[in-house]
Amino acid sequence: MTSRERLIAALNHQQPDRVVLDLGATSQTGINASTLYRLREALGLEQHRIRIIEPGQLLGEVEEDVRKAVGADIVGLWNIGNFYGYQNKDWKPWQMDDGTPVWMGGGFEYDQDEKGTKWVYPHGNRSAEYCAMMPAGGSFFDAAPRAAFDFELDESDLTPLEDFKDDFAVMSDEEARHWETQSLHLYQDTDYGIVGMLGGGSLGDVAVVPGPAVDHPRGIRRVEDWLMAQVMYPDYIKAIFRYQTDIMLKNLEIYHQAVGERIQVVWISGADFGNQRGLMLSKQTFRELYKPFYKEINDWVHKNTTWKTFYHTCGAVYDLLDDFAEMGLDCLNPVQLSADGMGAKKLKENYGDKFTFWGGGVDTQRTLPFGTPEEVYQQARERIEIFEKDGGFVFNTIHNIVANVPAENLIAMYRAARGR
Repeated sequence: MTSRERLIAALNHQQPDRVVLDLGATSQTGINASTLYRLREALGLEQHRIRIIEPGQLLGEVEEDVRKAVGADIVGLWNIGNFYGYQNKDWKPWQMDDGTPVWMGGGFEYDQDEKGTKWVYPHGNRSAEYCAMMPAGGSFFDAAPRAAFDFELDESDLTPLEDFKDDFAVMSDEEARHWETQSLHLYQDTDYGIVGMLGGGSLGDVAVVPGPAVDHPRGIRRVEDWLMAQVMYPDYIKAIFRYQTDIMLKNLEIYHQAVGERIQVVWISGADFGNQRGLMLSKQTFRELYKPFYKEINDWVHKNTTWKTFYHTCGAVYDLLDDFAEMGLDCLNPVQLSADGMGAKKLKENYGDKFTFWGGGVDTQRTLPFGTPEEVYQQARERIEIFEKDGGFVFNTIHNIVANVPAENLIAMYRAARGR
């Protein structure tokens, strides 16, 4: 099989000729630039600056030589813009705190204080408020405190459409041309499976709520306030989700016109609904606030395209899996087996015919960063044996590969994925 045929088989719950492998096709299946740099060295590949394609997590661009070396089957059709609102172009040199040489998009603008903390501007706009920060020695950015974080929960001040009017927008002609050109290239010039990294459907994503690409955010932006507002002010949340969904549906139409059926999967949402021990919200809240809008998005995709839908949600989400299936979720990522109730055998036995499990290959909290190569290899093989039967599985780590992961552990993991 070609890589694309392999992915299509897995998505249709048919047994491919070998395990489908993803490295770097999405913003939740990537690798920190620092670790990528050292992996390239361990693989004997040419060393050069790594392009940062997702600045919030400092994810590095996985190039063709790395894909070939590890046996990856999937590539991402990435957008022009990134998490902080500037475009991935006009690259300029930068250096991570551990010395890793990287390229950042030309719109990356930041200040550094006396403690070595870096403060990032949205859109590269130095007249805006800082949107992100990273302490000295860090390897990814966090949301920065902003004026909107001081918002007091007062029902009389709730203006959802005004508050979030700058967070979501219909895509431009420039973006549509980019999608068309890049999808043609990836489809015609490679045999990889293709994930369209459209996004925009991450309802209530706590990474997006603070407004990382908004110059001057308004409204409820603190994560703890947002979680409370789902109970205290559900109409406020619904109004935002209605607006976001309407924009998403328009963008899906534009996206389909641009890429046709050249992609196999479309990335919809990265909103987390679970933590290590359980759900972050009640099932009733999910069913009332989220599920109807997600179903509307997925129904459009399934009615108008051949694509499968990709959703990322960390944590112990087993109790929502029936709802996920009913709303039309196809690919579930990152399959956090380390969370309570997320056993691999139980997931495969009860939901293996409903979802393509995209992830779950190795525990990135403990085994991958702190285990031995033998332990990494063994865990990867055990999970492959559970998940690969009858398709419905794409091998990837549980979420992105973070900094400071030993290269020899990564090599052991990819050896296991290739059955060597």
